[in-house]
Amino acid sequence: MTTHPATLGRFFEDYVVGDVYQHPLGRTITEADNTWLTLLSMNTNQNHFNAHLAAQNPITGGRVIVNSGLTIAVVLGLSVLDMSQNAMANLEMTDVRLTHPLYAGDTLYAESLCTALRPSRSRPYAGIVSMVTRGLNQDGEEIITFRRSVMVATRASGIGQDYFPTARSGPLQQPDS
Repeated sequence: MTTHPATLGRFFEDYVVGDVYQHPLGRTITEADNTWLTLLSMNTNQNHFNAHLAAQNPITGGRVIVNSGLTIAVVLGLSVLDMSQNAMANLEMTDVRLTHPLYAGDTLYAESLCTALRPSRSRPYAGIVSMVTRGLNQDGEEIITFRRSVMVATRASGIGQDYFPTARSGPLQQPDS
């Protein structure tokens, strides 16, 4: 029997400049998601919650539009498994572009292009990974793009590894039949 240790994400040396990482999860955005984030962030723009007012807005297609704070949060979150699961810090986020409306009922997907890699000058156990990430809806329309740089641990650092506890009762065994 082989035990496969709890491991998530990539380490600094796993990235390749020029590679595209299509993140495996999609997330359908609900009206409740939009309402909760709009209330939480105190965003009072009625295009996010007032269907009557939004019906007058030609930019949103006359529909309630999803709060852009939710859009960026979900796309960023979708990218974590591949791009920053083993990050120690987000260093920079720039060039956010919202290129197409997102509506309740749309499903977001994300992919990232690794644009640069360099070892950290101040922390020998980490490196800097730079990327461009974009979010697509279910129809392949680009909703958002942004650039991001993160500090990611190296595999040799041990950071983010060997955290799963050892069971006091011993290894998991096949039950008796």
